[in-house]
Amino acid sequence: MTVPALSCLILPDQAPAEFIARVRDAEQAGARTVWTYDHLSWRDLADGPWFGTVPLLAAAASATSTVRLGAQVATPNFRHPVPFAKEVMTLDHVAAGRLDLAIGAGAEDADARVLGRPPASRKERADRFEEWATLLATLLEQDRTDFRGSFYSADDARMIPGCVQRPRVPLTVAATGPRGMRLAALLGAAWVTYGPYRRSPAPPQWLAAIAEQSTQLDTAIAEVAPGRPIRRIAQVALDEARPFKDADTYRQFVEDVAAAGFDELTVHWPRTDGRGVPAAALDMVVATHTGSPPCHGR
Repeated sequence: MTVPALSCLILPDQAPAEFIARVRDAEQAGARTVWTYDHLSWRDLADGPWFGTVPLLAAAASATSTVRLGAQVATPNFRHPVPFAKEVMTLDHVAAGRLDLAIGAGAEDADARVLGRPPASRKERADRFEEWATLLATLLEQDRTDFRGSFYSADDARMIPGCVQRPRVPLTVAATGPRGMRLAALLGAAWVTYGPYRRSPAPPQWLAAIAEQSTQLDTAIAEVAPGRPIRRIAQVALDEARPFKDADTYRQFVEDVAAAGFDELTVHWPRTDGRGVPAAALDMVVATHTGSPPCHGR
């Protein structure tokens, strides 16, 4: 069985030089994509260092040559589509067309509160995301955009010279509900799921959940974009270590992810706090996906 491609997440909570060094390690190890979180702060790490996503990705792009780079997950919580589209377009040029962008509706967490906006209902968040994502995609595809919506406006917004990748930077949509999945079917080059929202069931239950979500995506595609191919990405939670117990356990886990219809598996690169892939298991993980252990750059 063909195993899913390996991608990884490296959090922006370390000094830029360290972040870049870890991205280069992942590139040398054969990772398809290095993602980083697009938040202003994050849960239990909120009181520590946390750097800006766009500048870090620009720095990483200048220090690498083959690995794809991406923000995960950009949301309307603090991103306005017009200035953000300009940053995304620019990043795609810095990265020479190696940029991916994951987008989602955004949770009611610190990022949703930081600008002082009143809490939004689930429906309001879904409505806002649909408008935000559609406008963002439109901005990235054309030189000039005028738009008036319920949440956002664009008045002669210019995006010249446009993205390196055509028609635009590929979007990876994070969604598990029917509306979000239909939007993924319409706009997404890829779809990513973390499994059940903010729960970490045992691997068998997690695998069953992502397989069911993938089936739901099939339904959405059939409804709004029949036959449209969408890359499917499964992401292992930061604190989930059970799949990395040993080589046989991980190999079976990866094969089960592939059997569920997924093209890519995202793990958190080893961290100094012990979360993510255990450092001792990294060679095993890389070898499972690429056939050879990593050649560490440091």
